[in-house]
Amino acid sequence: MNVLKFGGTSVGSVESIKQVIQIIEDASRGTESTEGRNIAVVFSAMGGVTNQLIEIGRMAANGSLDYLDLVRRIEDRHFNVVKAFIPVKEQSKVFANIRGVINELEDLLRGVSLIRELSARTHDLITSFGERLSTLVMSECIRSRGLSARFCDARNLIKTDAQFGQAEVNYPLTNRLIRDYFANSNSIELITGFIGSTEKGETTTLGRGGSDYTASIIGAALDADLIEIWTDVDGMMTADPRKVSNAFNIPTITYAEAMELSHFGAKVIYPPSLQPAFARNIPIRVLNTFNPAHPGTVVSRNADRRQYTITGISSIDDVALVNVQGSGMIGVAGVSAKLFGVLAEHRISVILISQASSEHSICFAIDPRAADRVKTILDEEFAADIASGHVDNITIERDLSIIATVGEGMRKSSGIAGKLFSVLGKNGVNIVAVAQGSSEINISIVIAKTNISKALNALHNVFFQSEARILNVFLVGTGLIGRTLLSQIRSQFEYLRNEKMLKVCVVGISNTKKMLLDPKGIDLDDWRERQLTEGVTTSLPAFVEKIKSYNLPNSVFIDCTSDKDIVQFYDSLLDANVSVVTPNKVANSGSYAEYRRLQRTALNRGVKFLYETNVGAGLPIINTIQGLMTAGDRFIKIEAILSGTLSYIFNTFQSGKKFVDVVREAKEKGYTEPDPREDLSGQDVGRKILILAREAGFALEPTDVTITNLLPQPCLDAPTIDAFFEQLDANNAYFESLLTEAEAKGEKLRYVATFENGKVTIELRSVGADHPFYTLSGADNIISFITERYKDRPLVIKGPGAGAEVTASGVFADMVSIGSYLG
Repeated sequence: MNVLKFGGTSVGSVESIKQVIQIIEDASRGTESTEGRNIAVVFSAMGGVTNQLIEIGRMAANGSLDYLDLVRRIEDRHFNVVKAFIPVKEQSKVFANIRGVINELEDLLRGVSLIRELSARTHDLITSFGERLSTLVMSECIRSRGLSARFCDARNLIKTDAQFGQAEVNYPLTNRLIRDYFANSNSIELITGFIGSTEKGETTTLGRGGSDYTASIIGAALDADLIEIWTDVDGMMTADPRKVSNAFNIPTITYAEAMELSHFGAKVIYPPSLQPAFARNIPIRVLNTFNPAHPGTVVSRNADRRQYTITGISSIDDVALVNVQGSGMIGVAGVSAKLFGVLAEHRISVILISQASSEHSICFAIDPRAADRVKTILDEEFAADIASGHVDNITIERDLSIIATVGEGMRKSSGIAGKLFSVLGKNGVNIVAVAQGSSEINISIVIAKTNISKALNALHNVFFQSEARILNVFLVGTGLIGRTLLSQIRSQFEYLRNEKMLKVCVVGISNTKKMLLDPKGIDLDDWRERQLTEGVTTSLPAFVEKIKSYNLPNSVFIDCTSDKDIVQFYDSLLDANVSVVTPNKVANSGSYAEYRRLQRTALNRGVKFLYETNVGAGLPIINTIQGLMTAGDRFIKIEAILSGTLSYIFNTFQSGKKFVDVVREAKEKGYTEPDPREDLSGQDVGRKILILAREAGFALEPTDVTITNLLPQPCLDAPTIDAFFEQLDANNAYFESLLTEAEAKGEKLRYVATFENGKVTIELRSVGADHPFYTLSGADNIISFITERYKDRPLVIKGPGAGAEVTASGVFADMVSIGSYLG
């Protein structure tokens, strides 16, 4: 015997009912690969009908006759199913049967409307009509297909107490009635879910998930081979797929794991439905009506071994936390008994409990709808304790959620809690309360409701790492570096996902004109077109607020501009647990206080502020300094050529060439800014050497940088670029003299930035053949470090220090390193 249960979505439309009938036919007659079995089928109300009946009861109790319109809609939905499946000649009889049930409902509602009162008993009776109507219609439809089927009202089989709304089952009587009924059955039994009755015949309901419960009760009483729960998802998932896009199916799961997951919000099945099956060791298979070929999830006493330590992550979106605390509670016996005893008396369900080891406080989570009532009950119960000062206060904290990580593999596995707390901390998710049972298969945490999606995704990424971890990227600046970076992300996407288990999801792109944001990700094949057609006018404050409001895990803000205004948002982004990556030097070369503030914010929030490309593009300069500092080395001197433009100019300026021609050539090759004086002024080099000195541990301000002017004053004062070149030509003798003097000593001209003895100087110097800068060529950068550990032979880093490709590569490397850190 197999027991099948179909939920509201499965019987919610004509198309879905076609699929249900096919499944029942296959199960009863057998398919090519399976033999048919004796089956019993439990039905829920059609999707949405139970909620409509609840609303109808409320409207009737308030004296509104508008409930009649809703009754008509319910009747029409069932009529439409009859019209779709039952031959015309046979429809009138079925319509009459439905009409008879509807008449009974209307008579009941008329009475409610007259007395303006809706008791729990009457509420149960009203809501019972959903299952009674759906099962009646399904019985007629199935019989019309030539199957031997019989309608069964579960109120005749499932006997309960009179606790309306959440009735307790009288199992001895119920089991006897079920066995007696099925002993004389030769048909497919089609049974109303969700409902039962008292021994006096009063209709009761079995609470949330009542139809699953009905199937489990029937299956347990008959010692069924299997209970099938047909729903609208492919079994149980590692997380709610509506919140976690890369959640996947769990093939097998234990009763204990399923109980924990379902208790904490996994709505595929419900805890009460497992209990009878658990007692009889009957497996439950959760299947998808809309994808019947999928094997779904098997819930049984034992599950297959799996590669993951945890089985799934579940959540309850909305809870309230009640906190009872007081110094008078420490060491006092009976406080907990008194607290939870009074809650039990008032039938208040407690979802989670956490108590401090000092016994100073006890907190517990409840349904927020009961929060005010609980506060009143506890204030009355502990009035004397509050007055005496033994209990300080009783507080309610709202807008919270619970996340539960569940898995048999957690037993005796070290590091699970550490990994959980670490990943939440890195994503700025504060934990309000924690609970873990001695069974070690569940760690439950309470967090702010606003962080639920972020926390679920972050935890799923770290615990199920066969699925790629997601790095959510927001990019500002689509100039040459920004465009190159997007191209590199696109070309490396598959490699990162397959080899590094990292999925880079570009969520936002902004330039000076338009910004495009999509929390599901922007396809990098057509980002330009989407930005033009779907983007809105750029507003940096709005862009930053969107980043914060999305509250995505593993978020990275990348600034590929030289904009001075953007850096003002860095601190607030870091404070919102968004990492920042940038080649923009403005933030790190401003005041030392601002530089340190960004460093501290990133450290305090557990995120990254990375700017390797501030100096030397993709060369590993800043990382090298940080590594040496971390290892305890101390810097004595830094010498560097930090401008690719000036490196090219002085490597090219030789005898027989005019300085003005070399500068003009550099401009034509795109090495200089539109006005070459911006490069020749040394200001950019000054910002870079200041950053290096700060990274080496010295608290310098921009005013501590001394730049010896490279250009004669007339060149600096020229009103236009053309006039500048004219003045450069007019002062050729000055540059010729510098070159001649250097060559006479066998040396070469180099534009060198030096940090030594707490001072930064930038000047044009000549260096001999024994100096590491002598052999520099092209537009390369070179940096020489003399430290306590590198005194005799300096540590030298040399290579291309400019260009979109190498700069974007450096930004790319910083971005990927964050993905590894957050994983």
